Amino acid sequence: MKTWQIVLIVILVILVAAIVALYILGKKAQKKREEQAAQIAAAAQTISMLVIDKKHMKLKDSGLPAAILEQTPKLMRRSKMPIVKAKVGPRIMTFICEDSIFDMIPTKKEVKAVVSGLYITKVKGLRGGVEQAPKKSKFWQKFDQIKQQRGMK
Repeated sequence: MKTWQIVLIVILVILVAAIVALYILGKKAQKKREEQAAQIAAAAQTISMLVIDKKHMKLKDSGLPAAILEQTPKLMRRSKMPIVKAKVGPRIMTFICEDSIFDMIPTKKEVKAVVSGLYITKVKGLRGGVEQAPKKSKFWQKFDQIKQQRGMK
């Protein structure tokens, strides 16, 4: 065998091993995510809240309790998370929101939210419905719209 064939075989073996390892790690992560989702669903409760403000911000700047900051992984502390400040009863509280529903939460309005601890998983409008935020158009969609407006093909 020539040396380039040996190198090619070694590279293929390494790629196959990497794919198998990623598959196994993905399965473990999926099981862990399902267990966490079950725990969140078990502790969920519906509360009424007046949303004061919502932002994407770092956890250390969000005003969450120190115990929560200590429990989060170090990589998550640096990343920006969807944070919602809301008045629940007489208290103003800070919540972490699910990214998929963050755009649906209206500010300065009262909503019913399904909350598990300090984590908002669902939002329903208290008076009327919750408006769906318009989806952001992508660059090429905007480009096509401009072309159509100008009469180009």
